[in-house]
Amino acid sequence: MRKGKFKTLKERFQKRLSDWVEKYLSSGGKEVLIKAIMQALPVYAMSVFQFPAGLVEELNQMIRDFHWGDEHERRRMHWLSWDKLTQPKACGGMGFRDFRVYNQALLARQAWRLIQYPDSPSARLLKAKYYPVGHLLDTAFIQDVSATWRGVMHGLDLLKQGAIWRIGSGSMVKIWRDN
Repeated sequence: MRKGKFKTLKERFQKRLSDWVEKYLSSGGKEVLIKAIMQALPVYAMSVFQFPAGLVEELNQMIRDFHWGDEHERRRMHWLSWDKLTQPKACGGMGFRDFRVYNQALLARQAWRLIQYPDSPSARLLKAKYYPVGHLLDTAFIQDVSATWRGVMHGLDLLKQGAIWRIGSGSMVKIWRDN
């Protein structure tokens, strides 16, 4: 999907940040505002669509600028890198979410639901359209797909990295194809 499709989300993001004057908030107040409001705004859309890399970077940049107190004409010192701020508090970070990783994790959750609940109406519909024969994890997909299914495929890439296959009775093993 193109970045322009998410214009209203970006505008809502900017409006929420402009409603709060950052110089009157403490560091703890900024942290609560970012975690409770800003990182919760795009969760539904992120669980359905793969966000473009440019949009993800813009959203992360808006949060970074608000956290550090940057303004249009004046930049402040960034005492820690964004990678450090996105680490959990137990590891020395602030626990902020990196939207790129979070988007893929939410989409992997949708793929996991298709595997766990194959009899649900949405799983049956998607199976009939995109992988009528075979299993979700070992199917090659067509290129001309909907934006929602493209997001599921993006999450499936992450899911495949951590998926293991238990042999069990061996009835599902295809000796010439499976490792």
